[in-house]
Amino acid sequence: MSQELRRFKAEIFQALAHPTRIAMVEALRHGETSAGRLIEQLELEPANASQHLAVLRGKQIVIGRKEGNQVFYSLRDPALIEVLDIMKRYFYSHLSQTMSMLKEIRMEKAASRK
Repeated sequence: MSQELRRFKAEIFQALAHPTRIAMVEALRHGETSAGRLIEQLELEPANASQHLAVLRGKQIVIGRKEGNQVFYSLRDPALIEVLDIMKRYFYSHLSQTMSMLKEIRMEKAASRK
C-alpha cells in the first residue's frame, strides 16, 4: 500500500510541476471559475490553458462542469490548497535561512577587510 500511496503522491506533484498549473489551482482557491476567466486572470493563450487544464483534469485535480458553451472548473478537493500553503511556508522558511547565511557571510567579509 505505501508504494501505491507514494506513486499517487508523485503523480499529483508531477501534475503540479508547472508554474501555470499551480497558478490555476491557486486561482480556484475560492471556488468555481470559468475557463475564460482563468485564461483572462492568468493572461494565458487559450490553447496553452487548455493543455494545462487537460493535465489537471487527467489527474483529477480539477473537475469541469459544462454550462452552455462555457466550462467551469473547480478543485476536486480543496485540501490541495493546504498542500500549496504548506509549500509556501516551506519556501519562506528556506528563504529566511538563506538570507541569514548571506548576512553572516557579508559580516565575515566586512570583518576580514578591517
